[in-house]
Amino acid sequence: MLEGILRESIDTKALRTLRRDGYLIANIYAKGFENIHAAFKENEFIKAVRKKDGLIFPVKIGENVYDVVIQEYQREPVTNRLLHVDLKVALPGVVTKYMVPIVIKGTAKGLKDKGVLVISKRRLGVKCTAENLPNAFELDVSELGVGDSLLVRDIKVSADVKIVEADRVAVAGVIKAQ
Repeated sequence: MLEGILRESIDTKALRTLRRDGYLIANIYAKGFENIHAAFKENEFIKAVRKKDGLIFPVKIGENVYDVVIQEYQREPVTNRLLHVDLKVALPGVVTKYMVPIVIKGTAKGLKDKGVLVISKRRLGVKCTAENLPNAFELDVSELGVGDSLLVRDIKVSADVKIVEADRVAVAGVIKAQ
């Protein structure tokens, strides 16, 4: 389980000191829940995220354990180092908006006809409870030819999960190379 520390001060000087000491700054929040300002060792956070088996994973701040989902993260543009992460508490039984990753499977037929696979959405917003949260949407692009695309309406989801994006939004497609 990933363990973090509670930040007492949220000013710039304290943040710089924590970052210099190898900590990743995090905010933990949820609906009807007081925000928690925390910090994790950067390397431990990356290791924990890579070995997790679903979107929801536990973190321990002080004496409390929270089941959280990564909502957003910020990277330093030059070094690509993580600067900040927002974690949303996955409260059981509460319908909340989550961002679910899209996993592309297969090789499109259109790539043999001088096409280029364009992935326009990496994550989709969904509204559901924490118990019904899918780990990822797997899309098979092996039948896509040049000019074809997969739309949000082509993604099959259970009745408990509602995709927030419009049905006509393209997720992935094959276009003709210039």
